[in-house]
Amino acid sequence: MQSVNNRIVEKLKKCGRGKLVYGKDFALLGTDFTIRQTLSRLCREGVIVRLSPGIYLYPKTDRSKEIIYPSIEEIIKQIARRDKARIVPTGLYALNALGLSAQVPMRYVFLTDGAPRTIKIRKLKVKFQKTTPKNLSYKSKICVLVIFALKEIGKDKVQAEELQKIHEVLSHESPEIITHDALLAPQWISEILLNYLKEKAK
Repeated sequence: MQSVNNRIVEKLKKCGRGKLVYGKDFALLGTDFTIRQTLSRLCREGVIVRLSPGIYLYPKTDRSKEIIYPSIEEIIKQIARRDKARIVPTGLYALNALGLSAQVPMRYVFLTDGAPRTIKIRKLKVKFQKTTPKNLSYKSKICVLVIFALKEIGKDKVQAEELQKIHEVLSHESPEIITHDALLAPQWISEILLNYLKEKAK
């Protein structure tokens, strides 16, 4: 057991602090039972932090030994890279990213073609929810944020100042890509995006 422990710790150090590691990363270092027991003990000792079944953080710490968690964005990127998955932000995350809400949510939802799971970062929960290929076919990160922010606001509930902010954000994207993504969106959102292009073309 001690040998497996040392080999896991050595591999963690090679990965570097602030990185996510998966239980299966250590599959060649011992039996499944031994690996699980060792990772559980390392969690109890504070060497690693369990974010989700099979997913751990090898954390950075400050001078007082407090854990410095990576940002939500960095954790999401690491999981997406590891799973070779596409990720689409929804709801309050999209609103915050566009500056349309100052509310700090306790739960984020991301659509994905990767493994569905929920991870916990302190009190914040991040859910990866399986979705259809259509929701992952958008070309623009900006349009994705706009579309899912509008979905969160709701039909006929978009305020003038929100629309103005959305127009400002869309000004950084090409008309061709906006048109492509608009045609994938719900009709009422598609109309908002296409009307923006019509106004811009005048």
